[in-house]
Amino acid sequence: MEPYATPSLWHDKAEAWHEIMPGVLRRIATHASTGMMVYYKISPGTVFAWHNHPHSQFGVFLQGTGVFKVGDSEWRVKEGDGYFIPPGVSHELRVDGDKTFVCVDFFTPERDDYVPEAVEPDGH
Repeated sequence: MEPYATPSLWHDKAEAWHEIMPGVLRRIATHASTGMMVYYKISPGTVFAWHNHPHSQFGVFLQGTGVFKVGDSEWRVKEGDGYFIPPGVSHELRVDGDKTFVCVDFFTPERDDYVPEAVEPDGH
């Protein structure tokens, strides 16, 4: 049976958070082969540099403000805004303001490169 083919629960815990670059904490909130939900906390003044990947990316901003460059567009983003980025489209986030920027991303399919950061589920 494929891992995570059954309903699973992951609790928020300290060992689930990883500093992936200065000012950026990431937690794999949930995942299965079909998708992955990722929670970010990004310090004010941090730039999550220009990058792309072969996954669709959906997200919602929960706290803070910033400038989100996606392809040829530049968006001013704030709490409550949601977005979609098609596979292969380059993007960058610049966090401004004085609050930690908090967002949740959903990638499909699952990001194999992030799986090593994931903790085992707490319940099935």
